[in-house]
Parts: sequence; C-alpha cells; structure tokens
Amino acid sequence: MLGCVIHGQGDLRVDELPVPVPGPGEALVAVRYGGVCGSDLHYWRHGGVGDFRLREPMVLGHEVVGTVVAYGAGGDGLLSPGTAVAVHPASPCGVCPECAAGRRNVCRDTRYLGSAARMPHVQGGFAAQVVVPVEQLREAPSGLPLRRAALAEPLSVALHAVRRAGDVAGKHVLVTGAGPIGCLVVAAAKAAGAARVTVTDLLPRALEYAAAVGADEIVRADDPSSPGWPSEVDTAIEASGVAAGLDTCLRLVRRGGVVVQLGMLPPGQSPFAGNLVVSREIELRGAFRFDGEFDDALALLAREQRFDLLVSSVIPLGEAESAFALAANRSESCKVLLDFGGNG
Repeated sequence: MLGCVIHGQGDLRVDELPVPVPGPGEALVAVRYGGVCGSDLHYWRHGGVGDFRLREPMVLGHEVVGTVVAYGAGGDGLLSPGTAVAVHPASPCGVCPECAAGRRNVCRDTRYLGSAARMPHVQGGFAAQVVVPVEQLREAPSGLPLRRAALAEPLSVALHAVRRAGDVAGKHVLVTGAGPIGCLVVAAAKAAGAARVTVTDLLPRALEYAAAVGADEIVRADDPSSPGWPSEVDTAIEASGVAAGLDTCLRLVRRGGVVVQLGMLPPGQSPFAGNLVVSREIELRGAFRFDGEFDDALALLAREQRFDLLVSSVIPLGEAESAFALAANRSESCKVLLDFGGNG
C-alpha cells in the first residue's frame, strides 16, 4: 500500500508500506480522507513542530476518516466491517495525574498519530490502511459525508479552545487568525452562543472563509482603523500562532477578560505584553488538543452543512507534495484533504 512519509525537512515522499495487521484490541481501517494540518506542514517545511523534531521517517497525518476493514483478536461485537468511522488520534495513558484529573488532553505520556513528540515516533494515518486501538474509533453519524467528517479533529481543537474560554454566550469574541483552525473557532464560538465574533487576518481569502462559517466582522490584522475593528471584546482566542496575534488579543480584551492561546508560537521566546495581564487582571489560558470534544464535533458536523465550505481542495495521495504546497498557500486554500481512494 501507499503512504505519505516525511523523511526530513522538505523531504516528503509517497512510499510503499507494508499493510499492517491488527492485534488484540486493534482495528484495521481503510482510510478515505486525511486532512493536511498545520503541524503536518511544519514537519514538511521545518523538520519539526515546536520542540518536537524529526529523528526518523514518519507517516504523517492525524485527521483521518474511513471504513472499518477488520479487527484483531477479541474484536467481536464492535462496529461492523464497512462502517464509516472517524479516528480519534490520541491514546492517553490513563494513569498519570493529568488523566486522573480528567485532563487527558495534556496527558504526559500520550500517543498521538503522526507525532514526533516521542521516540520511536508515533506513525500517523496518511496511509491506505492503518491500525488503531478500537477505542479510538468513532462511528460517523448517519448522513454525515466522510469528506465533511474529516474536519472532526480540527473542529475538536476549536471546541476545546472555546470551552477553555468559559461561557461565551451573549459575548463578543475576537479570533486572531483565519486559517482552518481559526475558522473552526468561529463556528465553535457561534455554536456556543457568542453574540458577536470578530476575526482578524492579513489575507482577504482567509477572511472570506471565516465569514462563510459565521463571523460577524472580518478585519485586516494590519489595519486597526478599518471599519469593524473592535475597541474592546469580552474574550479573545489567538489562533494565528504569531506573537503579534497574542499582542492584539491582550490589548483588545476587556479588563478581567479571558485570552486563550491556541496557536502554537515559534520555538524560543516570544514578545509578551505581560504588564497588561497584571494591570488589567486578564486571564491568559492555554488550549492544547482536545478529549471528549471529538464526539461533539462529529455531532455538530452532522448538523451543519456549511462546514463543507472550508474544504477547499481534495487531492489524490499520489500528488501529496502538491497538496502540501497548496495547503501552505493560505491565499489559495483553507482545508486541503488527501484522497486515499475508495467510496465514501
């Protein structure tokens, strides 16, 4: 079978891989679609994500959907072969203090598909067939197309970030960054009852995608004088991954407001308006991955067809490098999916 493997910075290949065999408690899934994530792009362009550096070839991908093929020993009574599923990419350890406290998303010993955080790396889901623990399978709700279901993982990230912000019902929420995650944060905030969502970005096309999923105001990040630029917001979620976005959030959130840092900043030190956190008693919270939000994401995707607007391109696996180049070009794309073939 074929898979999308990163061998080093700038070295992305479509390699022949052995078909995996599921063991006890595992399922074999035929992958139909895989979403190209920002972290996949970082591995391709920079050889790592934050402090996680590539030390061996790794199959990329953690946003995958497909159909059940077979189970290993002890798999009777689970989802029938042929069932459409989304794959939850995380396997928390279940025993660390964080897991015991119900914060499995920050488990200190988790395994995450397509991650170089540990050695050996955890191989990802960008392959024609993958083996995953059965507890990571989620049946796609009836009527949810697999193409839209491929957004479940990034939407889960967005839902978790909004929940980290607290109750946003009736509030004005600022989102800095209108990439795929930022756009999904917009949708998640509106679903949570936000009265108004303002989004900033440098790219007109990105802002158009944000408007398509519910943003009330879209403004250029480099033009604070533009119409729609807020003087103050209740809550701010930083989804751009750049220090300037965090600075905007801290300067625009009201006194006593909440800022959620979702975008992963570059390695090393970043400028930080810490005095504003003190003098305005701003609550600065991090948001990392997700846990139970995955099931909520699938339910929301099943209800809202407008999420289809965020899938800008579907490209065959054999053209993986072109797909990555397109996904990296935010002026031309939002969410790019790799197509692994089959029906779905």
